[in-house]
Amino acid sequence: MGGKYSLLILMGLLFLGACKTEKKTEHSANAVTDSIPKFQPNWESIKKNYKDPKWFSDDKFGIFIHWGAYSVPAFGSEWYPRQMYMDTATFSAQLKLGKTGPNDTYLHHKKTWGDQKEFGYKDFIPMFKAEKFDAKEWIDLFKKSGAKYVVPVADHHDGFAMYKSHTTRWNAFDMGPKRDVLGELFEEGRKQGLKMGASSHFAFNWSFYNKKDKFDTVDPEYADLYSSKGKNLTEPVSEKFKQRWWERTTDLIDTYQPDILYFDFYVDIDDFADLRPKLAAYYYNKGIEWGKEVLINDKNFDHEAFPEGTVIYDLERGKLPGIRKLPWQTDTSIGKNSWSYVTNWDSKTANQLIDDLVDIVSKNGNLLLNVGPKADGTIPDDQKKILLQIGDWLAVNGDAIYDTRYWKTFGEGPTEVKKGHHSEGQNKEFTGQDIRFTQKGNRLFATMLAWPENGEINIKSLGSLGEYTKDLKIKGVRLLGSDAKVSFEQAEQGLLVKNLGEKTGEFAHVLEIAL
Repeated sequence: MGGKYSLLILMGLLFLGACKTEKKTEHSANAVTDSIPKFQPNWESIKKNYKDPKWFSDDKFGIFIHWGAYSVPAFGSEWYPRQMYMDTATFSAQLKLGKTGPNDTYLHHKKTWGDQKEFGYKDFIPMFKAEKFDAKEWIDLFKKSGAKYVVPVADHHDGFAMYKSHTTRWNAFDMGPKRDVLGELFEEGRKQGLKMGASSHFAFNWSFYNKKDKFDTVDPEYADLYSSKGKNLTEPVSEKFKQRWWERTTDLIDTYQPDILYFDFYVDIDDFADLRPKLAAYYYNKGIEWGKEVLINDKNFDHEAFPEGTVIYDLERGKLPGIRKLPWQTDTSIGKNSWSYVTNWDSKTANQLIDDLVDIVSKNGNLLLNVGPKADGTIPDDQKKILLQIGDWLAVNGDAIYDTRYWKTFGEGPTEVKKGHHSEGQNKEFTGQDIRFTQKGNRLFATMLAWPENGEINIKSLGSLGEYTKDLKIKGVRLLGSDAKVSFEQAEQGLLVKNLGEKTGEFAHVLEIAL
């Protein structure tokens, strides 16, 4: 009996050992599988695995920030560092005006600051001190404006990094402000519950500066600011510069873990084609590692430098005429004439910007609205006032914006919207007959972009025999922010809403319709 039991025990131990070995092998296999990145550096993998973050479609409204050494001269625009070296109209919009000589910025610089060989753009950096910059004050203001995410420009074309860079000496921690500007904003923004993004415009640094012997841009000592490109205007982007772009961008990603990575133009040219899927895969895999949904904003609707379904497209100073089923974004500035602060800054009105927000959201878009702080770190009062007016409007009417989705149609009314980048100047102001729709659950929001005459309106899209509402029964209507006893009648030709009472404010007015 003892021998028999000993044999059984031995067989049992061998079986358990085999099980453990099998489990260990299985675990090791899983470990190998788990170590394979979800996103591979090719568009097939990225298209298959990428999904637009829900939070972006919920949040709707963000703040863009253009601030840097170009804020010191405060002249022309954030392209001052390029234009100050443009002694001819070769690269300038002046060609369209038939001008052939130096542009206004070139002449202004020479008169105000001196010859471009002796006083170059690099010499503005020590003057950019940001002595009044207060990240908490900025984030408090952005919160009051109703914004849900903030995207500071981390790297503009000028080559000066607004953060503590590990790849360039030309950065705000080591020069100028001698502070990690981006890091301070990220820390305070996240403390207050905002999503934080970073904007990279560095790719165009390759061709941003005009190189001539009479400028300091050809001095090899400053090639790491003014780019290593030579005087040949058609010189393709070098592999060395592409590697700088890669290292600089991944440094930004690794150090600050942005929720949004926004790319300006030029990264879309063929020279960067091999790096685009590589960068997208790198960033999206980092998002998985950090345990959060991240996204890329790209401005190339037309030729899809980043293919549709791999990023969220962005339109600069432009909108769409209708609904786009995939999320998108408009970026525009409070300033009509500049993104960075300039002494002749010309602000849009809160009314215009609120109407834009409503129109964009009705078409499944977000609004990224830019502010331009002064070189000392203060946000000008006129910009503050507009942000607070938007915030006051959202405090009353935000239910029609946040967490909503587009409806069967974006709206109705006589005012058409132009399509494309830089088209906003062609748009007319909205009228009391222009209405935009959003929905949330069993509630439909109809936003009137101006107060209707006589305090009543007929919403044609909501008629009982209309294309969108044949089987739709309206149970109630109320005006957000008002106690007025609104009356309504759904006829064949529209929903007639009367007795709206007093205006609820200076800007757009929202009807909440219970379905």
